[in-house]
Amino acid sequence: MIRVFLAEDQAMVRGALTALLSLESDIEVLGSAADGESAWRELQRLKPDVLVTDIEMPGLTGLEIAQRIHRHELPMKVIIVTTFARPGFLRRALDAGVSGYLLKDAPAENLAEALRMVHRGGRAIDPQLALEAWSEADPLNDRERQVLRLAGEGQSASDIGTQLNLSHGTVRNYLSEAIGKLGAANRIEAYRLARQKGWL
Repeated sequence: MIRVFLAEDQAMVRGALTALLSLESDIEVLGSAADGESAWRELQRLKPDVLVTDIEMPGLTGLEIAQRIHRHELPMKVIIVTTFARPGFLRRALDAGVSGYLLKDAPAENLAEALRMVHRGGRAIDPQLALEAWSEADPLNDRERQVLRLAGEGQSASDIGTQLNLSHGTVRNYLSEAIGKLGAANRIEAYRLARQKGWL
């Protein structure tokens, strides 16, 4: 049996995925969570073979959970199922050790097949996205990404500095680096561009 845990904040999607996977004779859904923190706690307790997760969730994102699993060397695979057909997200997912990346508009049977492939040690990546992912590299480093995300959410340089334990000047430097690398006119345009590419 392939033991699966689902992390998805939309109740209807979570229910549909559970029902769909429960029809498969070789797949058992151990449980599910609606936010990243709950998912992380349950993963440590239940120790599934595969986590199926969305990217955007309250608390921790699917990518952050994948990074934690990778960092703690937990023996489980991760498949991202998302609406974000953005090459930047796929690259970051692969860097975080994710074994599968599927889009929510793919045929339903693709998920069960992806689970089997990943469980056997393979990879299941949306082929069109895989091609695009290597065409353009993410120019931002982790700090620039963090600062730009908070700035795009409307926080001031002082608030960002307090939150990340950085001086006001350092925050401004990270922002201007990010704006320069993206060839944007200002922080809002840089945020929008980076979101579009999947780099945030």
